Amino acid sequence: MPGPKYTYEAELFKAISHPTRIEILKILQEGEKCVCDIVPALGMEQSNVSRHLGLLKKEGILSSRKDGLKMIYRVEDRRVFELLDTAREILRKYWEERREMLL
Repeated sequence: MPGPKYTYEAELFKAISHPTRIEILKILQEGEKCVCDIVPALGMEQSNVSRHLGLLKKEGILSSRKDGLKMIYRVEDRRVFELLDTAREILRKYWEERREMLL
């Protein structure tokens, strides 16, 4: 049975492993944003976006603050973008190797 350390690591990866949550992170890479900006950028229902934001917040990836009636979200640790960049590099290399095999 894996130890708690591995369970916590797996929970972090599970939290960012959904395409919508990755897109939310890319939107927030520019800086903190109001939900009122995130929802139209995704073209989804606010309830669905809020569910994804809540999961990212629960896992400590995002934090939020109120500004009047607005809820503002931001990425808590910008190193999450390094994880996403590394994943993209791994995928790019994988697909380049596959493409070369087919040529």
